Amino acid sequence: MSAKKKILIGAGVVIGVPLALILVLVLVTAVYPSLSYRTNGAVVSSGEEREYLLYVPRGYDPAKPAPLVVSLHGAMNWPGFQQEITQWNSLADQAGFLVVYPAGTGTGPRIWDMRGWSNPARMPDVRFIADLLDKLEKTYSIDKRRIYVNGLSNGGGMAFVLSCTLSNRIAAIGAVAAAQLLPFTWCKDATPVPMMAIHGDVDEIVPYNGGKVWIAPVAFPSVPQWVASWASRNRCSPAPVESQAARDVLRLEYRDCAGNAAVVLYTVQGGGHQWPGGRPVPAWLDLEMRLFGTPLGRRTESIDAAKELWGFFREHPLRRD
Repeated sequence: MSAKKKILIGAGVVIGVPLALILVLVLVTAVYPSLSYRTNGAVVSSGEEREYLLYVPRGYDPAKPAPLVVSLHGAMNWPGFQQEITQWNSLADQAGFLVVYPAGTGTGPRIWDMRGWSNPARMPDVRFIADLLDKLEKTYSIDKRRIYVNGLSNGGGMAFVLSCTLSNRIAAIGAVAAAQLLPFTWCKDATPVPMMAIHGDVDEIVPYNGGKVWIAPVAFPSVPQWVASWASRNRCSPAPVESQAARDVLRLEYRDCAGNAAVVLYTVQGGGHQWPGGRPVPAWLDLEMRLFGTPLGRRTESIDAAKELWGFFREHPLRRD
């Protein structure tokens, strides 16, 4: 019998892969998250204990209200994974804000669950984030006008959900390689919410131009069209301004928006399903995604997503007109 095993990929691609390598990857996928998984806080929400990883910056002064950044991991990831690849903590020490990495649903690798989408009040992850904000606001000196949410992939999709359900608490949104599983028409909240999206134009997991991939139950929308829909929600000028943010990054900004709620899209030319800057994903995960026919692709270092997002966030405190 051959030492090779054939794997049938959802897209119909057959790849010969050494059986030993498959077994190693399966073992690493099962064990690595449990070894690296760590949290330092929990809150009871919807009758369940939900976990999070909180970082309080050096020099935190309870007498001075500090901004809070909520960073949501991608599907099948976990808080420590998000903390490591984004490197928000280093920036938090420099700028003096708190960072919290909530854990999605499941055990080990987690996801942000959008079941119950027809009734946002029944979405437990929305309730969890609201309860988490309540707890942190009671425990720490949080500037309630400067609470920001960002997410990677499935976490970016969840950030959109929160912009439509907690717009009275969240000042601005960041969506990196966001996996948008809900149609934009799902959002019934017309409140302008500033948003910055960062997406690679050769992303094979969440295609830049939209489409169906095996990893998701529905087709993803075109990223530029999704961003244009957000600009329409924010009542921006329909003609965006384009500029070169870096040698391989185009910047598109919708201006003259209601409530100063700008909408920005960074397109990473030749970029894949990655968080620009920060730290690279573990090599085993990159290899695993390649074997399943959906490589993560190139990660640019010409911009740092966390720094770009923070620069955007600090210009957009919550407006209560």
